[in-house]
Amino acid sequence: MTTFEEKKFEIPKLIGISEKTIEEHLKLYAGYVKNTNTLLQGTGYDRRFPFEFNGMRNHEVYFAHFVGGPKPMNEGGEFAKMGFDLEKFKELALTRGVGWAMVYYDKATNRLIQSWVDEQHLGQLSGLTPILALDMWEHSYYLDYTPADKKQYVETFFKNLNWETVEDNLAKAK
Repeated sequence: MTTFEEKKFEIPKLIGISEKTIEEHLKLYAGYVKNTNTLLQGTGYDRRFPFEFNGMRNHEVYFAHFVGGPKPMNEGGEFAKMGFDLEKFKELALTRGVGWAMVYYDKATNRLIQSWVDEQHLGQLSGLTPILALDMWEHSYYLDYTPADKKQYVETFFKNLNWETVEDNLAKAK
C-alpha cells in the first residue's frame, strides 16, 4: 500500500513566529502524516481519518506559505484580480474557536470562496481547492502570543507570507 510521506519545508527565520513554534508545529504535522498512514493500514474507515488527513493537507498548504521568505502580494496578479478581500479574511481568521481560515478556488464558478473550517474536518468545502490556509489553532501561535493576542499572530502571518505560493496554488487549481 502506498503511504503518504511527510513533506519537508525550508522555512527561513520568520518575523514574530519563533523557530521553536515552527519546530513544534512541524512535529504536529508529522503526527498527522503518521496517523493518516496508520488509519489507512487498518480499514481506512475510522471516523478519525478525515481529521488526520485534512490536518495533514491543511498544514502542507500552511507551511508552504513560508517557504522562500515573505514576498508581497502581486496587486496585478490573478489572485488579487479575483477580488480577494484581505480585511474580510482577517476578520474570518479571528472567528472564535479553533480551526482554519481558508480561501478556496471553485473551478465550477471560477471564483474564490472564503470559509472557516472547524478543527480540521468540519466545514471543508467539497470539490474546492485550498489556495490560502491560515492555521488558527493555538498550537500555531501559543509560544509567541496569548490567545488574547491572536490578532497579532494573524498580522504576523501576513508579514511572513510568500504571496507567490498563493498565486501558484491558484494557477495549479485552474
